[in-house]
Amino acid sequence: MNKIADHLEYLYSLERRGIKVGLEHTYQLLDQIGNPQQSFKSIHVAGTNGKGSTCANLASILKNANYTVGLYTSPHLVHFNERIRVNGLPISDNNILKFISQVRPHLEAIKTTFFEATTAMAFWYFREKNVDVAIVETGLGGRLDSTNVLNPIQTIITSVAVDHSEILGKTIDEIAFEKGGIIKNGTPLILANQEPTVKNILQNRAKQKKSSVFTLNNSSIETTANINALTRFHVNGISFCTPLKGYHQGMNAAISVLSINHFDPEISTETIQKGLSHVSWPGRLQQMDPIKPIYYDVAHNAHGIHTILNIFRSWWSKKPLGVLVLKSEKNINLITPILKDSFSELIVTSLPKVGIIPAETLWKILKREGIPCTMINDVNIALTTLNENVNNDTPGLIFGSHYIANAIFEFFSFSFDNGVI
Repeated sequence: MNKIADHLEYLYSLERRGIKVGLEHTYQLLDQIGNPQQSFKSIHVAGTNGKGSTCANLASILKNANYTVGLYTSPHLVHFNERIRVNGLPISDNNILKFISQVRPHLEAIKTTFFEATTAMAFWYFREKNVDVAIVETGLGGRLDSTNVLNPIQTIITSVAVDHSEILGKTIDEIAFEKGGIIKNGTPLILANQEPTVKNILQNRAKQKKSSVFTLNNSSIETTANINALTRFHVNGISFCTPLKGYHQGMNAAISVLSINHFDPEISTETIQKGLSHVSWPGRLQQMDPIKPIYYDVAHNAHGIHTILNIFRSWWSKKPLGVLVLKSEKNINLITPILKDSFSELIVTSLPKVGIIPAETLWKILKREGIPCTMINDVNIALTTLNENVNNDTPGLIFGSHYIANAIFEFFSFSFDNGVI
């Protein structure tokens, strides 16, 4: 086994320690490596859906404005290195080796989890690369997330919906409270459009923290039935566009522009637009075949799946073929009503990975809920079936998980990572 594979295997082995809510171990580990999180400015982003796309937008815009930008997101699609980037380039294997070699005794002594270790690695690497600003996405929630050790210059909360209820709470109010935990004293909050109860909770939290709240007062998103068209939107009367598809991506981009306007008002409209135009964020309504309308989206909760299906309804009159993979912690009871009557055929499949629902289990659950579906255990056979039955009138949608990405990209011979995101 080569050295990087050995070290990554060790890092992944920390997942057996589960997910620990709380910041104590993260603070202990960071203290052992000189508190790198204090060496750079940061923008901290939480939310249920859209936070990764928002982070990618911000990083691209700031890079085009000649900042040295760190980007920390999760999970990855194919390579662990994707999680930690500087000016779009992923962390090298050598730097991963260097970090783990240095901190492994501390990881054992502190009983650090996978995400705590990865967060510390990101902050260590950003200090090593002397970034001007880091864009940091929360893992789960916000209040007790490992990333919440930051003292950011700005916080952003994207769309909040029910997800990870086994950790964050069963109600939207509880989840909003956890997301709002990233709001810091006197630190500006950029807030996406929210349902009224969520908005009230977050605004009240900001008021307690004496944090100014900025929302989109004059923004409109132009969606189109033309799947090849750009998504256009306005912020404070200025027109922009993004290559990312759908109303939700227009909103994510608009939030990013609002954030940039407050972070550095000197960044020009032209620089912002150039940054948006260069954004590449795989697995978000990504067309996997150059000709056939086959799309992959990592949507995995009720709100995200509902959003993607609405876009498909605006693009095509016929229902899509679907291939679904889900992780075991997903609240299927919230997802099943959205799946009903939404597909011409729905194929459930799986991967031999820990935490993925076996195809037969998922098939039984959906059948019990009255959702017609076909079970195909082998993901490659499932993708072959989809590929053979998609045509210009009947599109295909692969969805439900980040963790199917590698199989999808290999099947469609898609070169995932050209180095820069």
